[in-house]
Amino acid sequence: MTTYEPALEVAVQAQATLGEGPTWDAARSRLIWIDILGSRVNTYDPSTGRRTVMATEQHVGAAKPRATGGLVLNLRDGVALYDAEGTDADVADGFRWLHREPTPGRRANDAAVAPDGSLWAGTMRYDEAPGGGTLSRLTGDGEVTTVLDDVAVSNGTGWSPDGRLMYYIDSPTRRVDVFDVSADGQSVTGRRQLALIEEGAGWPDGLTVDADGCVWVALWDGGAVRRYTPSGTLDRTITLPTVRPTACAFGGPNLTDLYITTARVGLTAPHPLSGSLLVVPGAGKGVAQPAFAG
Repeated sequence: MTTYEPALEVAVQAQATLGEGPTWDAARSRLIWIDILGSRVNTYDPSTGRRTVMATEQHVGAAKPRATGGLVLNLRDGVALYDAEGTDADVADGFRWLHREPTPGRRANDAAVAPDGSLWAGTMRYDEAPGGGTLSRLTGDGEVTTVLDDVAVSNGTGWSPDGRLMYYIDSPTRRVDVFDVSADGQSVTGRRQLALIEEGAGWPDGLTVDADGCVWVALWDGGAVRRYTPSGTLDRTITLPTVRPTACAFGGPNLTDLYITTARVGLTAPHPLSGSLLVVPGAGKGVAQPAFAG
């Protein structure tokens, strides 16, 4: 296992309360990331430095590009669609619910787009009560299937490069789990542990999978991002100046730059970079992520 201090750069210096969900939008050559509790969807174009900020009316757990343009958002009360954004305004038009299911005390959390273009959206209770969250699969026409219904804090979700495995994190378990994916991509079975985050190393949060099939995991309260091989062996640790990294994703024109979101919520003396979007150039090689087919 290799531990090193990376050539870390600050992509966007910010004070996001709960920065999350970095996603490379290949169609527009930009990174999308959110501030869950700040109810903001951010974009960043590394080639020009252009940034946009869009306010949402509810806490937002994830924002992903749509194949037809615009965004799909995992919001407090359900999953919604925005049509394509205007070129001169930092807003999106055409808001409408794809699936609305408000539940008192519950909010959206992390989400990911599967190889078949479906959205796998997580929820959790604000008090993080065990069993209060879910993981659901949504198709482009709004059909919803509950995948997991006994979750505390639904977090990182990702697929192996060949789409045959799905990785998933329910943070309080301290585990990174792996499932077998059905041939049609609509269901998962055979849940088992890939890796266990030891006491004192933080809590597993968001994840991404690289071209080698290795799983990169952000460690909340651990100040690090780890890479695990497909067999579950820890082979790399990137130490960070901020104690609460939340998620990571590869981006850039060649998908070689690792973007890392961070949070400052709950910290009495946050590091100056807490809440910023960080990047490690040349950290590895990512896999192109599909857009939501809806």
